[in-house]
Amino acid sequence: MSPESVRPWRVVVTGGECTGKTTLAAELAERFAIPWLPEASRLRAEDVLRREGRELSAGDVEPIAQLHCAAEDVALASCPRALLLDADLLSTVVYARHYYGSCPPWIEAEARRRLADLYLLHSPDVPWISDGVRDRPSERAEIHRLFAGALRASGAPVVEVSGDWPQRRAIAERAVAGLFGD
Repeated sequence: MSPESVRPWRVVVTGGECTGKTTLAAELAERFAIPWLPEASRLRAEDVLRREGRELSAGDVEPIAQLHCAAEDVALASCPRALLLDADLLSTVVYARHYYGSCPPWIEAEARRRLADLYLLHSPDVPWISDGVRDRPSERAEIHRLFAGALRASGAPVVEVSGDWPQRRAIAERAVAGLFGD
């Protein structure tokens, strides 16, 4: 059996701000008994706000990517059957381009290399609930368009997650179960 054949499945919950990604990631991880990683940019944003009293800047893009890569590598080292990611490097690319106009080339290359087996793209069709970190409620449709475009350009397998919470959960569970052959 080749090492590639035993590589854990990677599922990414992705999309714009405040669309329920973290909630759904935790629920899916519990439902399928797989580990999940929190969003690196949220962790960095909360840390920077708490320690330095500032918002993220272009200078935080590379530390966010490094934090994500390190956490993902550690999680994959234990060889779970799958890993659920609350955002990934492709999210870092999309947000870096949106907020700062560009993304470091090494992050774009690493995002392509680490492309997941399934992306659950959350639509911005649920109410915005401020979390103290996110800041662009009026740009949700634009950010969704950017995510959809980046995923399409990467050739990533995508399932659109939309509707009310029970619908979102059902769509995501069917997609993950289909990936796992459950």
